[in-house]
Amino acid sequence: MAKAISVFVNNLSWSIEQGQNTILFPQNFRLEAGKILGVVGPNGSGKSTLLRLLYRFYKPTTGVIKIDDVDIWSLSSRQVARLIATVLQEQPSDFSLTVKEVVSLGRTPYSNFFGSSSGDCNDKIVQASLDRLSLSNFSNRYLKTLSGGERQRVMVARALAQEPSLLILDEPTNHLDIRQQLEIINLLKKLPITIITSLHDLNMAANICDDILLLKNGHPLGFGKPNIILSEKNISNAFTIKACHEVLIPSNSNQITFHLN
Repeated sequence: MAKAISVFVNNLSWSIEQGQNTILFPQNFRLEAGKILGVVGPNGSGKSTLLRLLYRFYKPTTGVIKIDDVDIWSLSSRQVARLIATVLQEQPSDFSLTVKEVVSLGRTPYSNFFGSSSGDCNDKIVQASLDRLSLSNFSNRYLKTLSGGERQRVMVARALAQEPSLLILDEPTNHLDIRQQLEIINLLKKLPITIITSLHDLNMAANICDDILLLKNGHPLGFGKPNIILSEKNISNAFTIKACHEVLIPSNSNQITFHLN
């Protein structure tokens, strides 16, 4: 696994047309290497747009994104692919590829001009990624025969096979049952890399993330530690609901509950 990297975002915004139809208003934050950032907010708040900017699918209208103080737009596509891996909400379902073949695609950034690279090393990395996601028994199954949750785990395994320094995930627990959600979350917490993920479950975000970015209508409402950003006031403002922090007995853990105003 590659070493973690820091992420610096300065005055980052994106519009459909230059200066018009702004979807994401200026964002500013620094995420330290090895930390997990949770991007939260209502539907349409700009979460996916921000992630697309971070993995260079969109080019910013204004601002800059730096990883370890290097502008990502100064890097080649191959360099970016070796540094950043993504797991998106949209899953391919009609691939005529086996699970192992899909996970092996994570090694593409390391292939040479002729499409080959160190075979034994690649095989070990792919197998380790399959094992991490409990997918070894699915290796020869075709992706299109799997359930949504199983396909999601395959996409995470492919991203890990890429050996990224920064892993970007868009709602990674979608389609997963409760056990699979816990397995994915526990895996993410153990990875020695930097992670940026959008999440709809605020309690999950509070429990696993080092920092939170809260968005509403493309505007940042706050960036910082979960206990500060996910306050009752901020949550109520962002989601137009009443939020309450409650202490669960006997675990003494904090739980956010939600009520209509």
